[in-house]
Amino acid sequence: MPRDRYNDLQAFIAVARERSFTRAAARLGVSQSALSHTIRELEARMGVRLLTRTTRSVSPTEAGEHLMLSIAPRFQEIEAELAAVGELSDKPAGTVRITATENAAETVLWPRLAVLLPKYPQIKVELTVDARFADIVTDRYDMGVRLGDEVARDMTAVRIGPDLCFAIVGSPAYLAQHPVPKKPQDLACLDCINLRLMSHGELYAWELRKGNQQINVRVEGQLVFNGTRPILQAAIAGFGLGYLPLDMVQPHIAEGRLERVLEGWSPTFTGYHLYYASRKQLPRAMAVLIEGLRYPYSAI
Repeated sequence: MPRDRYNDLQAFIAVARERSFTRAAARLGVSQSALSHTIRELEARMGVRLLTRTTRSVSPTEAGEHLMLSIAPRFQEIEAELAAVGELSDKPAGTVRITATENAAETVLWPRLAVLLPKYPQIKVELTVDARFADIVTDRYDMGVRLGDEVARDMTAVRIGPDLCFAIVGSPAYLAQHPVPKKPQDLACLDCINLRLMSHGELYAWELRKGNQQINVRVEGQLVFNGTRPILQAAIAGFGLGYLPLDMVQPHIAEGRLERVLEGWSPTFTGYHLYYASRKQLPRAMAVLIEGLRYPYSAI
């Protein structure tokens, strides 16, 4: 295949996956106008329209969808083989793309990567902080990080952090003006700061446990966020109660900015796991990161 045909097909796959010329151009490192010209030339050579364009979106036509499903796996195979050849180098190298939640990135991934990466200067990490449950295969991530109970069964998972405890917290000022909840049902009468799950758009129900008792509580309040950091800030500012990882709120509890309530109902979840699609041979860069992040931690 002539090199320009190879590049044109890669450009088409990028646009079809991103559903956007702007995002695809950024990923490929080319201008949007150049990318649009490449696709028009490809369509002209093939004699068929591959993409449907509107002012707000881009989507594959039936022919485009067929082409993408046919050639994308083959390009992935080529990239995997090229990576395998690169593994013959003496030092691990290459880019590893990871998707993780905000808390996982802050508390588990970055502290370990900050120590690990200087030892492997040829490894590059692209970390995307995302509250939704990304499909790492479709979105072309190498690995993802989620709580162990949330990892799909068809993925290979490696624990990278201890069990995670959640806490309900509020500011002293808010709790001084409102009744302190004694049981989960009391939350219905209080201002609570909600989290919207971007994976399916619903508000997260607070999962509370006490011994063998378990209850999911739907709460109400003035504020809804799609990340834990703004919930923390709003709770400190006195806008209501927040349901957050204990390791995130512990420093603020110690310094008197927050207080815990319903402590006996605080659940503990299986800790963060690194997960990835099973393959015959992992690129060395991925293998190095997996071993460096594996819990319990060894000396790096």
